[in-house]
Amino acid sequence: MTTAQRVDGPFQAGAMSLTGHLAELRNRIIWSILAILVGGSLGFAWGERIIEILRAQLPGDVKLIQIELGDGFAIRIQIALVVGVILVMPVLLWHVWRFIAPGLTVLERRSVLPWIPAALVFFAIGVTIAYVILPFATAFLLSFVPAGVDRTINIRSYFDFMSTLFLAFGVLMEFPILLVGLSRVGIVTSERLRRSRRLVILGIAVFSAVVTPGGDLVSPTVLGLTLYVLFEGTIVFIRRTGR
Repeated sequence: MTTAQRVDGPFQAGAMSLTGHLAELRNRIIWSILAILVGGSLGFAWGERIIEILRAQLPGDVKLIQIELGDGFAIRIQIALVVGVILVMPVLLWHVWRFIAPGLTVLERRSVLPWIPAALVFFAIGVTIAYVILPFATAFLLSFVPAGVDRTINIRSYFDFMSTLFLAFGVLMEFPILLVGLSRVGIVTSERLRRSRRLVILGIAVFSAVVTPGGDLVSPTVLGLTLYVLFEGTIVFIRRTGR
Protein backbone atom coordinates (compact mmCIF):
# COMPACT_ATOMS: atom_id res chain seq x y z
CA MET A 1 0.00 0.00 0.00
CA THR A 2 1.56 3.26 -1.10
CA THR A 3 1.47 6.52 0.78
CA ALA A 4 -0.60 8.09 -1.98
CA GLN A 5 -3.32 5.52 -1.49
CA ARG A 6 -3.63 6.48 2.15
CA VAL A 7 -4.00 10.20 1.53
CA ASP A 8 -7.63 11.17 1.34
CA GLY A 9 -9.24 14.54 2.01
CA PRO A 10 -8.38 15.87 5.46
CA PHE A 11 -6.37 12.78 6.40
CA GLN A 12 -2.88 13.67 5.27
CA ALA A 13 -1.12 10.88 7.16
CA GLY A 14 1.68 10.32 4.68
CA ALA A 15 2.91 13.90 4.93
CA MET A 16 3.09 13.89 8.73
CA SER A 17 6.44 13.32 10.43
CA LEU A 18 7.02 11.48 13.68
CA THR A 19 7.11 14.81 15.48
CA GLY A 20 3.81 15.68 13.86
CA HIS A 21 2.23 12.43 15.02
CA LEU A 22 3.45 13.01 18.57
CA ALA A 23 2.09 16.55 18.51
CA GLU A 24 -1.23 15.24 17.20
CA LEU A 25 -1.35 12.64 19.98
CA ARG A 26 -0.58 15.32 22.58
CA ASN A 27 -3.36 17.55 21.29
CA ARG A 28 -5.87 14.69 21.27
CA ILE A 29 -4.93 13.80 24.86
CA ILE A 30 -5.23 17.43 25.99
CA TRP A 31 -8.66 17.84 24.40
CA SER A 32 -9.79 14.52 25.89
CA ILE A 33 -8.68 15.61 29.37
CA LEU A 34 -10.51 18.91 28.97
CA ALA A 35 -13.65 17.03 27.92
CA ILE A 36 -13.40 14.78 31.00
CA LEU A 37 -13.03 17.87 33.20
CA VAL A 38 -16.18 19.37 31.70
CA GLY A 39 -18.12 16.13 32.17
CA GLY A 40 -16.58 15.74 35.60
CA SER A 41 -17.92 19.13 36.69
CA LEU A 42 -21.41 17.75 36.16
CA GLY A 43 -20.50 14.62 38.09
CA PHE A 44 -19.23 16.77 40.96
CA ALA A 45 -22.45 18.82 40.96
CA TRP A 46 -24.55 15.63 41.01
CA GLY A 47 -22.26 13.98 43.57
CA GLU A 48 -24.68 13.87 46.50
CA ARG A 49 -27.47 12.39 44.40
CA ILE A 50 -25.12 9.79 42.88
CA ILE A 51 -23.88 8.82 46.35
CA GLU A 52 -27.48 8.29 47.46
CA ILE A 53 -28.25 6.10 44.44
CA LEU A 54 -25.16 3.92 44.89
CA ARG A 55 -25.58 3.71 48.65
CA ALA A 56 -29.07 2.32 48.07
CA GLN A 57 -27.45 -0.72 46.41
CA LEU A 58 -26.18 -1.88 49.80
CA PRO A 59 -28.26 -4.05 52.15
CA GLY A 60 -30.35 -2.02 54.58
CA ASP A 61 -28.39 -3.06 57.68
CA VAL A 62 -25.03 -1.95 56.23
CA LYS A 63 -23.69 1.42 57.32
CA LEU A 64 -21.09 3.58 55.58
CA ILE A 65 -18.55 5.38 57.71
CA GLN A 66 -15.96 8.03 56.86
CA ILE A 67 -12.57 7.39 58.50
CA GLU A 68 -10.12 9.90 57.01
CA LEU A 69 -10.81 13.63 57.08
CA GLY A 70 -10.48 14.08 53.32
CA ASP A 71 -12.40 10.96 52.25
CA GLY A 72 -15.62 12.87 51.55
CA PHE A 73 -13.90 15.26 49.15
CA ALA A 74 -11.85 12.46 47.56
CA ILE A 75 -15.04 10.50 46.87
CA ARG A 76 -16.67 13.50 45.20
CA ILE A 77 -13.60 13.90 42.95
CA GLN A 78 -13.64 10.18 42.19
CA ILE A 79 -17.31 10.27 41.26
CA ALA A 80 -16.69 13.35 39.13
CA LEU A 81 -13.94 11.57 37.15
CA VAL A 82 -15.96 8.39 36.60
CA VAL A 83 -19.06 10.32 35.55
CA GLY A 84 -16.89 12.56 33.38
CA VAL A 85 -15.45 9.59 31.50
CA ILE A 86 -18.90 8.04 31.03
CA LEU A 87 -20.52 11.27 29.82
CA VAL A 88 -17.81 12.26 27.37
CA MET A 89 -17.10 8.78 26.02
CA PRO A 90 -18.43 9.87 22.56
CA VAL A 91 -15.83 12.66 22.52
CA LEU A 92 -13.05 10.30 23.61
CA LEU A 93 -13.95 7.79 20.91
CA TRP A 94 -14.07 10.58 18.32
CA HIS A 95 -10.53 11.67 19.24
CA VAL A 96 -9.30 8.08 19.06
CA TRP A 97 -10.86 7.76 15.63
CA ARG A 98 -9.37 11.03 14.38
CA PHE A 99 -5.94 9.87 15.50
CA ILE A 100 -5.98 6.40 13.91
CA ALA A 101 -7.98 7.23 10.76
CA PRO A 102 -5.05 8.76 8.82
CA GLY A 103 -3.23 5.43 9.00
CA LEU A 104 -6.09 3.58 7.28
CA THR A 105 -7.04 3.33 3.64
CA VAL A 106 -10.32 4.79 2.40
CA LEU A 107 -11.89 1.31 2.34
CA GLU A 108 -10.65 0.53 5.85
CA ARG A 109 -12.03 3.80 7.19
CA ARG A 110 -15.42 3.10 5.65
CA SER A 111 -15.40 -0.38 7.20
CA VAL A 112 -14.36 0.73 10.69
CA LEU A 113 -16.25 4.03 11.04
CA PRO A 114 -19.74 2.52 11.61
CA TRP A 115 -18.38 0.64 14.62
CA ILE A 116 -17.45 3.80 16.51
CA PRO A 117 -21.09 4.42 17.61
CA ALA A 118 -21.33 0.71 18.41
CA ALA A 119 -18.34 1.08 20.74
CA LEU A 120 -20.27 3.73 22.65
CA VAL A 121 -23.28 1.43 22.96
CA PHE A 122 -21.12 -1.43 24.23
CA PHE A 123 -19.50 0.85 26.81
CA ALA A 124 -22.94 1.89 28.06
CA ILE A 125 -24.00 -1.77 28.22
CA GLY A 126 -20.90 -2.59 30.27
CA VAL A 127 -21.60 0.19 32.78
CA THR A 128 -25.23 -0.93 33.02
CA ILE A 129 -24.21 -4.54 33.71
CA ALA A 130 -21.83 -3.33 36.42
CA TYR A 131 -24.64 -1.35 38.05
CA VAL A 132 -26.96 -4.36 37.95
CA ILE A 133 -24.47 -6.77 39.54
CA LEU A 134 -23.21 -4.25 42.11
CA PRO A 135 -25.68 -5.29 44.85
CA PHE A 136 -25.01 -8.99 44.20
CA ALA A 137 -21.23 -8.49 44.38
CA THR A 138 -21.46 -6.51 47.62
CA ALA A 139 -23.93 -8.99 49.13
CA PHE A 140 -21.57 -11.86 48.32
CA LEU A 141 -18.64 -10.15 50.02
CA LEU A 142 -20.72 -9.09 53.01
CA SER A 143 -21.98 -12.63 53.49
CA PHE A 144 -18.56 -13.53 54.92
CA VAL A 145 -18.77 -10.99 57.76
CA PRO A 146 -18.60 -13.04 60.99
CA ALA A 147 -21.68 -13.24 63.18
CA GLY A 148 -21.85 -10.53 65.81
CA VAL A 149 -19.68 -8.10 63.81
CA ASP A 150 -21.29 -4.85 62.70
CA ARG A 151 -21.51 -4.58 58.93
CA THR A 152 -19.91 -1.17 58.59
CA ILE A 153 -17.95 -0.22 55.48
CA ASN A 154 -15.42 2.52 54.92
CA ILE A 155 -17.15 4.76 52.37
CA ARG A 156 -13.85 5.28 50.54
CA SER A 157 -13.34 1.55 49.97
CA TYR A 158 -16.91 1.14 48.75
CA PHE A 159 -16.61 3.85 46.13
CA ASP A 160 -13.16 2.60 45.08
CA PHE A 161 -14.80 -0.79 44.49
CA MET A 162 -17.69 0.76 42.59
CA SER A 163 -15.55 3.01 40.37
CA THR A 164 -13.21 0.20 39.35
CA LEU A 165 -16.14 -2.11 38.65
CA PHE A 166 -17.92 0.38 36.40
CA LEU A 167 -14.87 1.38 34.38
CA ALA A 168 -13.62 -2.22 34.06
CA PHE A 169 -16.94 -3.43 32.64
CA GLY A 170 -17.31 -0.39 30.37
CA VAL A 171 -13.82 -0.60 28.88
CA LEU A 172 -13.67 -4.38 28.52
CA MET A 173 -16.99 -4.41 26.67
CA GLU A 174 -15.07 -2.81 23.78
CA PHE A 175 -13.42 -6.22 23.25
CA PRO A 176 -15.67 -7.34 20.35
CA ILE A 177 -15.43 -3.92 18.69
CA LEU A 178 -11.65 -4.24 18.73
CA LEU A 179 -11.82 -7.70 17.15
CA VAL A 180 -14.19 -6.54 14.41
CA GLY A 181 -11.97 -3.53 13.70
CA LEU A 182 -8.90 -5.78 13.44
CA SER A 183 -10.77 -8.07 11.06
CA ARG A 184 -11.73 -5.12 8.88
CA VAL A 185 -8.08 -4.21 8.34
CA GLY A 186 -7.07 -7.83 7.76
CA ILE A 187 -5.17 -8.49 11.00
CA VAL A 188 -7.45 -11.25 12.34
CA THR A 189 -9.88 -13.69 10.75
CA SER A 190 -12.66 -15.86 12.13
CA GLU A 191 -10.52 -18.95 11.54
CA ARG A 192 -7.60 -17.47 13.45
CA LEU A 193 -9.91 -16.57 16.33
CA ARG A 194 -11.34 -20.10 16.42
CA ARG A 195 -7.85 -21.57 16.58
CA SER A 196 -7.02 -19.23 19.46
CA ARG A 197 -10.21 -20.02 21.42
CA ARG A 198 -8.52 -21.87 24.31
CA LEU A 199 -5.92 -19.16 24.77
CA VAL A 200 -8.57 -16.44 24.61
CA ILE A 201 -10.74 -18.22 27.21
CA LEU A 202 -7.75 -18.47 29.54
CA GLY A 203 -6.97 -14.80 28.95
CA ILE A 204 -10.57 -13.78 29.63
CA ALA A 205 -10.63 -15.78 32.89
CA VAL A 206 -7.34 -14.33 34.15
CA PHE A 207 -8.10 -10.79 33.03
CA SER A 208 -11.60 -10.82 34.53
CA ALA A 209 -10.22 -11.95 37.87
CA VAL A 210 -7.48 -9.29 37.83
CA VAL A 211 -9.44 -6.21 36.77
CA THR A 212 -12.55 -6.74 38.90
CA PRO A 213 -12.16 -5.35 42.42
CA GLY A 214 -13.07 -6.75 45.80
CA GLY A 215 -12.20 -10.43 45.36
CA ASP A 216 -15.84 -11.52 45.00
CA LEU A 217 -16.86 -14.35 42.67
CA VAL A 218 -19.84 -12.55 41.12
CA SER A 219 -18.04 -9.76 39.27
CA PRO A 220 -15.35 -11.81 37.47
CA THR A 221 -17.81 -14.59 36.69
CA VAL A 222 -20.35 -12.25 35.08
CA LEU A 223 -17.63 -10.31 33.26
CA GLY A 224 -15.89 -13.46 32.04
CA LEU A 225 -19.11 -15.07 30.78
CA THR A 226 -20.17 -11.84 29.09
CA LEU A 227 -16.82 -11.49 27.31
CA TYR A 228 -16.87 -15.13 26.24
CA VAL A 229 -20.38 -14.84 24.77
CA LEU A 230 -19.33 -11.68 22.95
CA PHE A 231 -16.20 -13.42 21.69
CA GLU A 232 -18.20 -16.31 20.20
CA GLY A 233 -20.73 -13.88 18.73
CA THR A 234 -17.91 -11.87 17.18
CA ILE A 235 -16.47 -14.98 15.54
CA VAL A 236 -19.87 -15.73 13.99
CA PHE A 237 -20.26 -12.15 12.81
CA ILE A 238 -16.78 -11.98 11.28
CA ARG A 239 -17.30 -15.32 9.52
CA ARG A 240 -20.59 -14.12 8.02
CA THR A 241 -18.85 -11.06 6.64
CA GLY A 242 -16.53 -13.38 4.72
CA ARG A 243 -13.40 -12.89 6.81
